[in-house]
Parts: sequence; C-alpha cells; structure tokens
Amino acid sequence: MKDGKIVGAEALGTFILMLGGPGTAVLANQTDWLGGATGLAIALGFGFALLIAAYAIGPISGCHINPAVTIGLVAAKKVDPARVPAYILGQLIGAVVGGGIVLLIARGAPGGFSPVADNGINNFAANLWTAEFGFFDFGSMAIVEVLLTALLVFVVLSTTIKKFAPGAIGLAVGITLTVIHLISIPVDNTSVNPARSLGMAVYAQGAALEQLWAFIILPIIGAIIGAGVWMLLNDESDDAVFAND
Repeated sequence: MKDGKIVGAEALGTFILMLGGPGTAVLANQTDWLGGATGLAIALGFGFALLIAAYAIGPISGCHINPAVTIGLVAAKKVDPARVPAYILGQLIGAVVGGGIVLLIARGAPGGFSPVADNGINNFAANLWTAEFGFFDFGSMAIVEVLLTALLVFVVLSTTIKKFAPGAIGLAVGITLTVIHLISIPVDNTSVNPARSLGMAVYAQGAALEQLWAFIILPIIGAIIGAGVWMLLNDESDDAVFAND
C-alpha cells in the first residue's frame, strides 16, 4: 500500500512540475504573453511548481519528483533502497503524462504547434547542448548539471535535519530550483532532473532523445556528490527521518 501511495504522489508531484516548468516555457512562447516566456518567468515556473508540490505531497512521499534526488537520498541513507522503484516509476509516469498534456495544450495555439520547428531545432523545452541548438558545449553542460544537481540534493538533505523548520521546506527547495534555472537555462535549458528531461524528449524526438543519456547520467553523478558533501558536513545525530516510512 505504501509503495502505491508513493507512486501516486510522485506522479502527481512530477506532473505539477512539468506543467509549471516546461509548461511555462512552451505555452507562454506561443503567444505575446510576457513577450514570450523570459528566463525569469521560466525559472519561477519551475521554482513555484516545486514549492507547490512540496507542500501538497511532501507529507506522503517526501516530494522527490526527481530520480536524482531519490538516488541522493538513498546515498545519504534517508530512503530505503527498496522504495526506489516506486519513487522512480511515479516520477517517470508524471513526467511523460505532464509532457504529453503540455503538448496537447500547445497544439491549440494560434497557428498550431510542433515540438520540432521547421528548421529542425527543438521547440519543446527539451534539454540539449552545442551551438547547433543554441546552447553551450558539452563541457559547460556537464559542469552545470553535476554541480547544480549536487547543490539541489545538498539543500534537500539539509531540510531533513531536526533543526530545520518543516514549514520552510517548500520555500527552501523552490527558491533553490529557481536559482538553478536562472544559472543554467542558457547553458542547456536546465535539467538536474532525468524525469523532467525524459518527459519532454519523448515528444521532441530527434536530438533531444539522442542527447538524453547525458541528462540521466550527469544529474545522478551530481546527486551522489551532493549527498557525499552533505554527509561530510553533517552529524548523523542531528538527522531526522525522511518522510518515506
């Protein structure tokens, strides 16, 4: 029963993230609203979506909504490894369904919509690298994905200690994700979340699918690094049990 609740909560939370983040990037750009979605608007879309999800499903599953966060929490011994399949299954379902709903809505835009523009360039908020697609090179992308995922996991773990005010968890992680997007949207459209990347790539196809491997592997590496740094700096006696029991 617990695994079923985790799957459902994580699917719902990831769905909220997909609508608030990639949804803002894709849908606002189909009209003149905000002159198209600015980087700040997109970053806030991701941050507010995570904040909302944290308060909505945090008490049920802990609101990972990100396979890298789940793996980081397992590495820090905050989550039972046996729960990982339930977490990741829910996240992948929520991401793919969320991406599909964004595409369904976008197709009703004035003039229609395709996730791939006429010139072959991604038009669906997918994660990519290289100048061919308007982004930075592989090295820059790898640095931001590893370091910024490490930062995200470090902050998430910091919210699990007894001294951290529970009511501030959503704000802490939401603001962190906003800052992460402000830094890295120009670099690679910001992943730090393999589920988010998959949820758009399956519809964008082409290069988004070809380069997806990097946005799965690099955030996981970053998550493990973030968990390692957190464990070095924190006393186990101060830890609180994460909400996954």
